[in-house]
Amino acid sequence: MRKYQYLLFDLDGTLTDSREGIVNCVKYALNLMQAPIPDENILSLFIGPPLPDSFRQYCGFTREQSQQAVRLFRERYNRVGKFENAAAPGMPELCAKLKLSGFILALASSKLEHMCLDICDYFNFTPSFKIITGSPPEENCDKAQVIQEAMRRLNLHEADKIHTLMIGDRKYDIEGARICGLDCVGADFFHYAPPGELEQANPAAIVRDAAELENFLLNA
Repeated sequence: MRKYQYLLFDLDGTLTDSREGIVNCVKYALNLMQAPIPDENILSLFIGPPLPDSFRQYCGFTREQSQQAVRLFRERYNRVGKFENAAAPGMPELCAKLKLSGFILALASSKLEHMCLDICDYFNFTPSFKIITGSPPEENCDKAQVIQEAMRRLNLHEADKIHTLMIGDRKYDIEGARICGLDCVGADFFHYAPPGELEQANPAAIVRDAAELENFLLNA
């Protein structure tokens, strides 16, 4: 019997390579606010965490400035940024295969839910997922909140936690899963996490591509 039955997937950096769209929208917001643009390494750190936290941490913004930056970011992201994106190699196919194999798949992303729905439709992930969970309108939730909501929608209980796995590319996924009592696999597909971040967060495993993730799931 497989250890895991329920698989919760992050979106940015896990199912898709979303760097181009996110970075372009961060630059768009900062340009309109006449704020300095961080270097490319810092811009990559915007992929994954809730946007308000990133603007405060990496741009030194106040809460009010961060809220303004998020509004400007979404202004462009809703129009074009969400499609400046690409499916992670092999992941649409793997998700379809996992569903056929009896796994129950769900999305658990801090991105606004309506954006998650559009992106999953665009890259053909939607047919593989039982539910798609993101943040409510205009409010980026932290990872633990999103995971808890995904579990509620799947009607999972305490006894199901041992059979539930989070899959994400940043420490926020691992820490959020741990708060919820779940294991997490670090998906180091695009190296968005700073060196050592995933290892220090102590996931159940770190995988480098879709094939390694499949091997882990089928042998766990």
